[in-house]
Amino acid sequence: MMREMALPLEEESDLDPLLDRIGDARCVLLGEASHGTHEYYAWRAALTRRLIAEHGFSFVAVEGDWPDCWEVNRSVTAGDRDPRDVLDGYRRWPTWMWANQETVNFCRWLRGHNAGRPGGAGFYGLDVYSLWESLRAIMDYLGAHRPEYLETARAAYRCFEPYDEDPQLYAFAPDDCTDEVLAILNRLRRKPADDLNVLQNAEVAAGADRYYRAMLGGGPRSWNIRDIHMADTLDRLLHFHGDGSRAVVWAHNTHVGDARATTMADAGMVNLGQLVRDRHGRDQTVIVGFAGGTGEVVAASRWGDPMEIMPVPRPRPGSLEAGLSDDSPEHALYIFSDRPDAPWLTSTLGHRAIGVVYDPTRDYRNYVPSRLGERYDALCWFRRTTALEPLHLEAARQGELETLPTGV
Repeated sequence: MMREMALPLEEESDLDPLLDRIGDARCVLLGEASHGTHEYYAWRAALTRRLIAEHGFSFVAVEGDWPDCWEVNRSVTAGDRDPRDVLDGYRRWPTWMWANQETVNFCRWLRGHNAGRPGGAGFYGLDVYSLWESLRAIMDYLGAHRPEYLETARAAYRCFEPYDEDPQLYAFAPDDCTDEVLAILNRLRRKPADDLNVLQNAEVAAGADRYYRAMLGGGPRSWNIRDIHMADTLDRLLHFHGDGSRAVVWAHNTHVGDARATTMADAGMVNLGQLVRDRHGRDQTVIVGFAGGTGEVVAASRWGDPMEIMPVPRPRPGSLEAGLSDDSPEHALYIFSDRPDAPWLTSTLGHRAIGVVYDPTRDYRNYVPSRLGERYDALCWFRRTTALEPLHLEAARQGELETLPTGV
């Protein structure tokens, strides 16, 4: 059955059926089964290039930090810096997620595409981690443009100073800085700034405060805060770009694939794909998952450790990937609306999810039970995968707190 549904996926023109499936959808969410696989990044970029060049999509929003991605956005829209130089400056662990040659290739293409076009297609970060970087960006802006608000921002920064930019110290501290962060955000919301960057940095600071404090209680709450923040950021970007704007999202399968079709929902977790479908409608949202068999991946053995090129073993028996390995071409595109009642789309199968932390000897733990036909609208399959090409060796840890599912 899998082979019967398989469409070729060898050249960019093979994406035509998927573009037809996307049609007039406003939000296209493109996943990845790991943060360190060349094929996922390269084919995701290929589809995005066509969505922007041929279908007028307005921006790409990725599972990355807002301040870092804002610098990438400036490089692809204003052209003042080579995107490679900007991406090579990424130092927050895990740097390889975005400081890699595959992202450089896409961003250089995007800068060339935008040349001579007013505004151009943007590149933004959806994530919530950049607490201290966002606070510094807010103070820089207020000092130059709204000095009457600067003392409010300084009060927040002073509150966080004792934690030495260590989110774990802040997460487990008896006191919090929530009131100080909300004071900044509320002031900017009451009299909105024309500058998207400063307002979003304030939203990030408030979201990061909630996220880190939620780590104290464990469970799904911190995950939910993060994914709701990403969905809210996406909505702000669509509003900023105006009526008729269209978005491409890049994030791990565990974020973009509808959580209600997995055991994540049983654990009380919501995710970005679920929220986008609810807010914008199933007819305006297309979600594309990615899956691979054996090969190599860039990951780390433990949270904060240096990157390694690791082997990816044969898939666990009975999993989605095992079935595709046995009954699918080397590369294939599956569009689920072609056969929505196919048994492998309606039954529950383990679906491999490799995060930034990975142990190949315990690969059996890296499977999310999923009903594929409900989780995604389409799937890109690669029997053998190769490692991403990082721009530089991993720097010393700048620790964030690990989230659930592990390391994604």
